[in-house]
Amino acid sequence: MSNRINTRIDTSLKKKANKVFDRLGLSEAEAIRLFYAQVELHQGIPFPLLIPNAHTLEAFQEAKHPEKLPSFRNFRALRSRTIT
Repeated sequence: MSNRINTRIDTSLKKKANKVFDRLGLSEAEAIRLFYAQVELHQGIPFPLLIPNAHTLEAFQEAKHPEKLPSFRNFRALRSRTIT
């Protein structure tokens, strides 16, 4: 006996994931079955799920506004930057 799963997923995420599945020789269905098998094997999500700390949340906010982030001409300029 088998069940069907219907879900909505962001188009861009789906395309990017399918590229990875293709490189691994997996279909979407096989990838989903593999994930479910790993959940059963580990008796939980098979990778760490962490609540972001304040520093990580700040980085998320910065990433939403890349135009405000500093830029550097080369790696040497980046390395000489004073970190606060």
